[in-house]
Amino acid sequence: MVASFLKYLEYEKRCSKHTLTSYRSDLEQFQEFLHQYPQPCQVVQADHQHIRAWLVSLLEKGLSTRTVNRKIATLRSYYKHALRHDHIKIDPTRQIKVLKMSKTLPVFAKETEIMEVLDRVVYPEGFSGLRDQMVMELLYASGIRLSELINIKETDVQISRQNVKVLGKRDKERLIPLPKSLMPLMQKYLAAKREAFSDNYSSYLIVNNKGEQSYPMMIYRIVNGVLKALTGLDKQSPHVMRHTFATHLLNKGADLNAVKELLGHSSLAATQVYTHNTIDRLKKVFDQSHPKA
Repeated sequence: MVASFLKYLEYEKRCSKHTLTSYRSDLEQFQEFLHQYPQPCQVVQADHQHIRAWLVSLLEKGLSTRTVNRKIATLRSYYKHALRHDHIKIDPTRQIKVLKMSKTLPVFAKETEIMEVLDRVVYPEGFSGLRDQMVMELLYASGIRLSELINIKETDVQISRQNVKVLGKRDKERLIPLPKSLMPLMQKYLAAKREAFSDNYSSYLIVNNKGEQSYPMMIYRIVNGVLKALTGLDKQSPHVMRHTFATHLLNKGADLNAVKELLGHSSLAATQVYTHNTIDRLKKVFDQSHPKA
């Protein structure tokens, strides 16, 4: 039953590999928990009491509310699929409520700080240095996700039109404009890539030092290595670059719907979280400038 559910996600819902891995891991963890009962059962046989007991055990282990809610979402999707195919008569998650979460604002770098870091960072010599610079500049210029970055191919980049095509969640394509100032670096990087890997040339834009497609941990190390200079940041990850991109656009007066399209969000609610940062900035301006403040 779990296998058919995962196939449904992959071929009908067209979920990403990362999403499939998360769903599979959640269901395997729940199955392992169910095997610890005096009378073990399969996931499809579990009731709401089994689920509640598992969620309590996860919280006792110190898992965050966000993580536990994601696992609840996994079970809801699974049992909804099972109910639709008559594998169960009652959905056991209907009595399960998501946990209340404290609102956390996205971590982002200040405009002056990120510009200074990107201008002053010393990258390694040769291809790897150009590649690392390309990663940082492209992330800040486009706000793309980590998964989108590693899957960009050279044919997705149109230097003459200054845009890049990315494949987002649920295989949704979108075109993102790129700044003119990035084009010389893009051309220089592509030339270095052709020279370095003429014998085993990859169609993927960002590659490792062997000329092979990049991977998440590699990108994380590049970003972390550059952003660690910003001591005020709680996190130094590719997603921080995405948050920084969105926040800076809104701070400059960009339309919220336009930012939504650039980020590839399915709903405006996901984009609105960045307006909190903008409002905080406006409050500071008000406090500093208004006679009655």
